[in-house]
Parts: sequence; C-alpha cells; structure tokens
Amino acid sequence: MDPFVNPYRPSAGAAPPALVGRDELTADFETIATRAVRGRPGQSFIPTGLRGVGKTVLLNRFSETAEALGLAVAFLEATDDDDFRRALATRLRTVLLKLDRGKASRAVKRALGALESFTYQLPDGSTLSLNISALAGVADSGQLTDDLTDLLIAVGEAARDRNTGVVLMIDEIQLVARKHLSALIIAVHRTVQLDLPIVLTGAGLPQLPGLTGKARSYAERLFEFPFIGNLAPDDARDVLVIPAREQGVAFTDTALALLEARTLGYPFFLQVWGYEVWNVAPGSPIGVEDVTRSAPRVRRKLDENFFRVRMERLTPTERRYLFAMARLGAGPHRSGDVAAELGAPVERVAPRRASLIRKGMIYSPAHGDTAFTVPMFDEFLRREQASAAPGQVA
Repeated sequence: MDPFVNPYRPSAGAAPPALVGRDELTADFETIATRAVRGRPGQSFIPTGLRGVGKTVLLNRFSETAEALGLAVAFLEATDDDDFRRALATRLRTVLLKLDRGKASRAVKRALGALESFTYQLPDGSTLSLNISALAGVADSGQLTDDLTDLLIAVGEAARDRNTGVVLMIDEIQLVARKHLSALIIAVHRTVQLDLPIVLTGAGLPQLPGLTGKARSYAERLFEFPFIGNLAPDDARDVLVIPAREQGVAFTDTALALLEARTLGYPFFLQVWGYEVWNVAPGSPIGVEDVTRSAPRVRRKLDENFFRVRMERLTPTERRYLFAMARLGAGPHRSGDVAAELGAPVERVAPRRASLIRKGMIYSPAHGDTAFTVPMFDEFLRREQASAAPGQVA
C-alpha cells in the first residue's frame, strides 16, 4: 500500500495516531492540575514504565491538558550530565516571561529577580539574560536546596498572582542527579505546604520510586508512581485498527491476533509492526501473510534502532552481565542466579549490576531481583549471542 499515507509513527516520543488506554491517567492529571490552581495542591504523580510504553507521549498529552487549562508548562528532558540547574532555570525563565506580559505584577517581578539570583550560582559561572536586578537575599545563598526552594516559592506566588499555575514536567527524571532530585523534592514539598499552584510531574524508568525514596523519605507520600505497562488486548487492537480504518483499510481478525502476540501490546512495537506491515501489504484487508512477510523488516529495525544502540555505551563486563541474564530468560531474576550464571560471587558482580541500573539498562522490581528495562531485550540478546563468533561474548 501507499507508504506516503502510512498512518503509523514508529518514532521516539511521537504521538501515535490513536492514543488509547491512557484516558484515566490523563483525567487524573487534569484533576491534580485544576486543584493546584484552586489552591488545593496535593499528591501528584510520576508515571514509570519500561522503554517503549509511551511515557513521553503521555507527558506531551499532560502538557496539552495543562495548557488548555491555562497553566504554564516548564518541560525539560533530564540528561546524565550535571546541567540540570541551568536547564530548569532556562525553562522557568520562559514561564516567568510569559507571566510578565500584560499588566505589571510585583509578584512576577519578584520571581524574575529570584531567578536572576538563582542563576548566579550556575556551575559554569554564567547567568541568564533577564534585564532585571537580582533579588538580594533570595535564592542566592549558594545552597542548592535553599535556593531552589526560594525560587519555586517565588514562581508559585507569581503564578497565583496571575490566577494560574505552573507545571514542572521532567522526562527521563531518573537521570536527575541525586543532589538535584533531593533539592527539587524538598522545594516542591514546601510549595505544597504553602498551597502554591506548583505541580511536579514527569516520567521515568521503573527504578524511579526507589531513587526518590533514597533522595527524600517522604517522596512516596508526595507522589504516586503509576506503572505503565503494555496495552490491554482491545486497546492494542484499536491502536492498529483505528488509524487504518480512517484510510479505508482493514485487518483480518487472525492478523490482529498475530500482531497482538508478536508485540505483547507494547505501544512502540505496535507502531513499528503497523508501519512495516502496511508497507508490505498489497491492499486491504491486511492478513496473516502480510504480517509474516513484514517480520524480517521489523526484527531488523528493532535490532538496529531500538535494541543494539543501547549496548554501545556498555563495558564488556556489563555486556556479559546482560547476556547472563538473557540466558536465564525474560526475568525478573534473582541477583544470585545471575552471579551463578557468570560463575562469580554476588559481591563481585554487584558493581556491574549497580552500573547497569544507573545506565537505565536494568532495574530492581523487588529487593534482590533484576529485570530488563526494555521489553523483549532478552530475546535480542539471545539472538546476538547465537550469531556471535565463538568466544566473542560470554
């Protein structure tokens, strides 16, 4: 069929043509945001899940919801460098300049001054251009926790003065350094105590609840961490059927059943399979033979663009740990079983496990357990091991 009208979008963070199965989470976020604007902030939530389940897509939907409610959104994607403070300051600058439009507001000017003070402490010594005097004694102590708290209080007061709210939205939040995450949690906690319209939400890998708990023990009461998994069978079928129907194309029931089995209902995999099967199918309806014919293209695309790229930044010993996990199956696996597969004591391989968790390759769903953060990663690793030259992997 015509690839130029192919409705599927197998790209990281791209909104699927049919976003299904996430309505409850979007409705919950709308309630949280609305309550914050009305001076009733409370427990917010940060969805977690494996790679490819649509966390970024969900955050983008939250952003649209917040903007439709009239809230200002500061959206940023965390990285594993130490630039979080600058990134946050840059996004808050944009928010405050929007709040500064129209009638003059002392609260907004005060927040801009607090931000100017805050940027004096950026690690590289630079500041943001605000054309306003720093606010002496506010957000200028050099202590990250105190300064960030001062800044978010000032931002919250500015938003309240404008009868709106501010949503801090952080994707890949598990990459935020512990010192920054702790300071952010403390600052948001203080804005909640003061009934200020500040909402912190984001998305991250499944290890995030444990990371926030280590950063601040009360984080589990400040946030909910709903786990986003694969889609229910009916929702998975809708992801495929709805966009095709809009193009006048149908699937046979047997083709849909096969696609559901091949993807396990993971949103990104559904988009990849939908895209490839569309391109190989001669016409409607799309049948089992089309799914079978597209399988090599799907496997090649996932192996090269989704699975293998995650291995490139790993050390040889880290790779061996993952191969050992894969030989045990999909998981989760006990850490002791992985160590036994490697023929080494648990204590010896523990640093590798910790490093892989930091790199987002694995997580611990329960104490002593280890699982992959990427669905079907074990199958990819077994394929890699089977095709490798003798002695190349262990």
